[in-house]
Amino acid sequence: MKNKGRPTGMLRLNRNTLADLPRDVRRPLYDLDDVRTGVVHLGVGAFHRAHQAVVFDDCLAAGERDWAIYGVSLRSPTTRDALAPQDGLYTVCIRGREEEDLRVVGALRNLLVAPEDPQAPLSRLVDPGVRIVTLTVTEKGYCQDPASGDLLPIHPAITRDLAAPEAPLSAPAVLVEALRRRRVAGVDPFTVLSCDNLPANGVMLRRVATQFAALLDPDLARWIDDRVAFPSTMVDRIVPATNDDVRDQTAKRLGVEDAWPVVTEPFCQWVIEDRFSAGRPRLEESGATMVTDVVPFELAKLRLLNGTHSALAYLGYLAGFETLAETVAEPSFARFARGLMDEEITPTLTAHGVGDLASYKRMLFERFQNASLRHRTWQIAMDGTQKLPQRTLPVIRERLDLGASIRRLALVIAAWMRYVVGVDERGRTIDVRDPLSLTLGSIAASARGDTTKLARDLLGLRQMFPNDLASDPRLRDQIDLALKTLFRRGAKATVDEFEQLFPLAPVSQT
Repeated sequence: MKNKGRPTGMLRLNRNTLADLPRDVRRPLYDLDDVRTGVVHLGVGAFHRAHQAVVFDDCLAAGERDWAIYGVSLRSPTTRDALAPQDGLYTVCIRGREEEDLRVVGALRNLLVAPEDPQAPLSRLVDPGVRIVTLTVTEKGYCQDPASGDLLPIHPAITRDLAAPEAPLSAPAVLVEALRRRRVAGVDPFTVLSCDNLPANGVMLRRVATQFAALLDPDLARWIDDRVAFPSTMVDRIVPATNDDVRDQTAKRLGVEDAWPVVTEPFCQWVIEDRFSAGRPRLEESGATMVTDVVPFELAKLRLLNGTHSALAYLGYLAGFETLAETVAEPSFARFARGLMDEEITPTLTAHGVGDLASYKRMLFERFQNASLRHRTWQIAMDGTQKLPQRTLPVIRERLDLGASIRRLALVIAAWMRYVVGVDERGRTIDVRDPLSLTLGSIAASARGDTTKLARDLLGLRQMFPNDLASDPRLRDQIDLALKTLFRRGAKATVDEFEQLFPLAPVSQT
């Protein structure tokens, strides 16, 4: 970690330096020693610290002192190592288009690293005071088959945990072992809240948890299915990666060093189905939206925000744009994104009864244009094999079922295919981060520049594309044309001349 602009010997953010922070910096409005752990969070990363932890911090500030967070990192000690010297305190840098507000959050009271001691998080999870378990482990952390949504028994993490279920490391196995121990001890089960960008994430998590449990003990699987609440949720807040510039600017504002601040936007949304096993804080008074059905909210977010994010990330990166804001500042890319939203995504949402989309889309573009966030296209482009099956493929399926145009959607998939080749339009290596990166690289190498073979073989990835969708000639032909065009003309020219290169024509039903 560099020390570009921070003076040598600068004091560290911790409970001893809280009182000396500038008056315009918000800080915990409660005694850090007068709170109790009610939440365990699996997968502590920047998004959790900028989103759910802020909501629980507001609950603590409102006097609900039983809802502090015990964080569990399932892989890396990085966050623990950064925050332990800071007593768990960190700064949330909220950047609007013209100003920045700083807030120190105190809700994250403890941090564990599961691989160092798998028993430590289990001991905490069995505590009767823990009534909610939240997760942000990303799509790949659920060890599921993206095409079917089922647990993938041959996943390396799952095979490892099936062999040693008493010392689990994967998220499904940790949950199941903790629930098993609570059942044996006669402790009521906790509520499990997935906070990852997956459709029906509560339904999905119930499925993978019970499927894992069934491989060990069918009676336990039935108990989990009967007794444990898995409400679905929808989360929304843009949280770019923290870098040294963020650290330097935060230190200058605070007057002390924060090793692991997070930067985010003013907008924050958390929609939760109101079904809990063992009670909850007054989340609705701290900014959450409690509903009976999260589906309309998650569909709008997954398809309009996340789907458009992916489209702009792949096309923008290939065109040489580093950030999302730079991409949409280019008129042709903004026009493409609006056309994708209005002409191809919105009709699928209207069919599901989602309303008031015009104002939602206006708000999304305002967020996209927030240049102060510096949300990198490369960061958004990560894990495409996990993200696109949730964000884009369902829209393609519904459009094909209607015999409607998929010209923009096909270009998005083609842009992903062009990106995972691993070499950009200038001949430079692309750092493709994806659980299937080795497979993707092998497919790209074997294609040897044959775009038709590349498209066919990538569509053959059953971990990503269901067979019926991949074999549909309407999709294959559209992707083949789009991919050839991207290789021949480049991403920017393809988007600039989109209407001429891909004239509007409905796709006839087969």
